[in-house]
Amino acid sequence: MIVYEYPFNERIRTLLRLEDLYEKFLFFVRQAHPLQHHVALSTIFEMLEVAGRADLKSDLLQELERQKQTLLGFKANPNVQAEALDAVLDEVDSISAALIASGGKTGQNIRDNEWLMSIRGRTIIPGGACEFDLPAYYAWQHRPPQQRMEDISAWFAPMAPLFSALTFVLRLLRETGRPTKIIAQAGSFQQMLQGKVYQMLRLTLDERLGAIPEISANKYMLWVRFTTQDGDMKPRPYDHDVPFDLALCNF
Repeated sequence: MIVYEYPFNERIRTLLRLEDLYEKFLFFVRQAHPLQHHVALSTIFEMLEVAGRADLKSDLLQELERQKQTLLGFKANPNVQAEALDAVLDEVDSISAALIASGGKTGQNIRDNEWLMSIRGRTIIPGGACEFDLPAYYAWQHRPPQQRMEDISAWFAPMAPLFSALTFVLRLLRETGRPTKIIAQAGSFQQMLQGKVYQMLRLTLDERLGAIPEISANKYMLWVRFTTQDGDMKPRPYDHDVPFDLALCNF
């Protein structure tokens, strides 16, 4: 099965982009080759671009506090497992405290590092990080893999609380969705949303079908049109019925 996610607003779109970059970073930083660590470092630079919104941290703190108050409302419910609820509340408090303690603008330590900023400036240029452009960076790439990994992890560390927070918030958001089984007749599906506001859509289908969803939505209507790809990867309409699961997520 393959899951497609569609954000209904710019805030969730930003969080999903950062989550995607975070997963990419975690993969490449754990590798050993210098080129893989170059990708990890370049990904940090991409994170700075996406996380440039000044209110992202405050948005996450407000959302964590809102979720905490919602969870506290479940304490009086006898059907809720108290230990599990307390564990989630402790996690919220821990993540919030770390995010508050991080202080300053996201990635400011990177911006204050002239050497890293020189690398960032060259990576924007295609092929701009060659050894003749950045000999000091080329020398660093020849250090032992473990040392490079530790350096990259240390540069990323001040940004870690932000990513812990957004990972937690997205996890809670995804858990609010209740999958509904649907069949798109002749590769097309429409649903009226009647003005109800959602944060994100999750669409799950069997990847063996070869169907690719193209999603558009607003607070009034959701439209999913399925396509497929031919030999030259050019998309064309998928005109068969497509069974899939649909989950609409909202806090």
